[in-house]
Amino acid sequence: MRNYDQLLKTISLENYGIKNANVQYQLSPEELHDLSIEKEQAIEASSGALAVNTGKFTGRSPEDRFIVKDAITEDLIWWGKINIPFDSDKFKKLYDKVIAYLSNKEIFVRDCYACADKDYRLNIRVINEFPWSNQFAYNMFLRPTENELDDFIPEWTVINAPGFMANPAEDGTRQPNFAILDFTRKMALIGGTGYTGEIKKGIFSALNFILPVYKETLPMHSSANIGKNGDTAIFFGLSGTGKTTLSTDPNRSLIGDDEHGWTKDNKVFNFEGGCYAKVINLSRDHEPEIYDAIKKGAILENVILDSKGHVDFEDTSITQNTRVSYPIDFIENIKVPSISENVKNIFFLTADAFGVLPPISKLTPNQAAYHFMSGYTAKVAGTEAGVIEPQPSFSACFGAPFMPLHPAKYAEMLSEKMLSSGVNVWLVNTGWTGGPYGVGTRMKLKYTRAMINAVLNGDLGLYSYDTYHIDSVFGVAQPRSCPGVPTNVLSPRTTWNDDEAYYQMAFKLSNAFRENFKKYETNCSEEIRRGGPQRYAF
Repeated sequence: MRNYDQLLKTISLENYGIKNANVQYQLSPEELHDLSIEKEQAIEASSGALAVNTGKFTGRSPEDRFIVKDAITEDLIWWGKINIPFDSDKFKKLYDKVIAYLSNKEIFVRDCYACADKDYRLNIRVINEFPWSNQFAYNMFLRPTENELDDFIPEWTVINAPGFMANPAEDGTRQPNFAILDFTRKMALIGGTGYTGEIKKGIFSALNFILPVYKETLPMHSSANIGKNGDTAIFFGLSGTGKTTLSTDPNRSLIGDDEHGWTKDNKVFNFEGGCYAKVINLSRDHEPEIYDAIKKGAILENVILDSKGHVDFEDTSITQNTRVSYPIDFIENIKVPSISENVKNIFFLTADAFGVLPPISKLTPNQAAYHFMSGYTAKVAGTEAGVIEPQPSFSACFGAPFMPLHPAKYAEMLSEKMLSSGVNVWLVNTGWTGGPYGVGTRMKLKYTRAMINAVLNGDLGLYSYDTYHIDSVFGVAQPRSCPGVPTNVLSPRTTWNDDEAYYQMAFKLSNAFRENFKKYETNCSEEIRRGGPQRYAF
């Protein structure tokens, strides 16, 4: 039996229209690592990891993400600034240009799949211009066995050509870069950007349409882990809020760090086969599992190395969105397979740039629905093109850039899941305390971990006047005490030196919540609307 990493099978790309290509099929990560260095597209860090620079784009470009508007999508997609329609004929013309560009080149092809539960599996073929992009696909998607490859039939295709630049005037794009989903052709077409996150988010966006429409399954921009007693915890949150960090716990088995499905029979499964973690200010003391995963086979993006290949994790001269991708089995304590059930706790993670939300609070079902649809956080510098400093933002379902359907659809599905499973829902502020961004400080990770652990261990107790306080602005129940956390930290007002300044900022955020939610009010009940803050600023 041949070893998977020594697979010698070759394929043709003629059926895609890519002609005379030198196809490198299913190369091992070691081969791709060496080729990237040989082609001077990457260097090796002292840890053995591959270090690459993704070029102009070090984050996603949401304004350049499109969905082809056709018979499948026309009446189902929530069209607008997030889901921008693209003409089918223009897609075909742009596709023809891309495959002409890839013809006669060395091309790297990988067959892989998404969704750990076989009943929801999506076979994918990834076609890359660069070897390190193909290694990213190896890290992030699930890896079929050699026997599975013998009769592998791809359902979706990702074509990734960072060196191809569109002509906006001719091609219908906004800029030379683009990421376009076509549900009829079952394809993600990516060009003009080397940022690898576009590859995985393309498939995530596709699944966020496929699973609820055809499979009665809720897709979630979340991480998840499971305790020794079989209890599952789900962590929702946008980039930079702590999904990867907080779900990677030595005392709990990691299911996945970013993308999951919650099925109609209450199973939770990981979409991916790897992790894509931010490494800004990474240290072994605070995040040992992620730090130790940076070794041969991992890919570092946009980091600064010294002359000996050591990474300066505090250097953000290229971007604050420095990242690492690695196969999930680089983490020692993982759930195999990446499937679980028995969801007991859900955490909504938010990086509050105003510094006024409690570090942890317990939500009622109506508050949970409200905050899920609101998806408040702060955009972290570098996560998206053009964002140079944190900005307060609302992103429906904690993942609006990847959600093709109306947010009410996902919120309705989540509410049904919460009611049927009886889970507790918590709002966790991993952002600022003692003042807004620029004045206060970021919440200490050790305190956030202590609060999460207190929830998972049942140490926060049942709700009562003696154990919880109702926040006067946001109406959420914040615990009066928590093991391992100073009491004053639990109340954001007490961390400020000026009560009037605190309330002015709190009401400013309260107003922003209410204004943002107006666009959802016709699609939700009065009970859910009242799950948000009810008072305007004085």
